Order: sequence, then structure tokens, then C-alpha cells
Amino acid sequence: MAYDPSAPSPVSTGLKGLCPRCGKGHVFEGYLKVRPKCEVCGLDLAFADTGDGPAFFVMSIVGIVVVALALWVEFAYAPPIWLHLVIWTALSIIMSLVLVRPLKGVLVNLQYHHKAEEGRFR
Repeated sequence: MAYDPSAPSPVSTGLKGLCPRCGKGHVFEGYLKVRPKCEVCGLDLAFADTGDGPAFFVMSIVGIVVVALALWVEFAYAPPIWLHLVIWTALSIIMSLVLVRPLKGVLVNLQYHHKAEEGRFR
């Protein structure tokens, strides 16, 4: 896994789900499954292990947005509790599904960009 300084930006390619080396091939095989290798440049994507990183960032972002909006709606309009449950549950699910793939792509691309590897004892 050799880093190429002429490689495209890890954030822009990650948000689009593109290869960290060439910026043309796709990183994902399905919704969240990482391909074994890039179909364009042949980069071995076995290094890509984001763990719980995408889930943490999604929970943090969605939690902050939903709680802030729920408080604002409660103080401004005071809707019934059932309406709160419907609105905020739906918004949480939709935001989570929209954010998890781009954030995982960014983390995979940042791993390549920074040559991140599993820690080892010497």
C-alpha cells in the first residue's frame, strides 16, 4: 500500500465512494461492502477496515441534529408526543442511511492516504 502524492483528495473521493488511488473505480460492492480490489487500477482494498468509525460519526451527527431540532420544535410549536416520535424516528433512520456510506468511504480513503495499519508490537 504505497501512497501516491498525486492521488485525488481522500475526502472528495471518499464521499463519492471512489478508489483512493485512482479516483475512478468504486470502493463499494454493495451498499456497505468494500470490494476486494479496485476495478480500474487494481488497488488491493484488503487494508480497508473502518470498524465502528462510520457508526460513531453517524450517531454523533444524527444525534446532535435530531435533538436540536426536537427541542426547537417542542419549544416553538409544542406538538403532541406521538408526532415527535414519528418525525424524529423517521428523520433519524433516513439521516443514518444517507450518511453511513459516504462516511465509510471517507474513512477508507483516509486510511489509504495516511497509510493506517493495524498496530503491532515489536
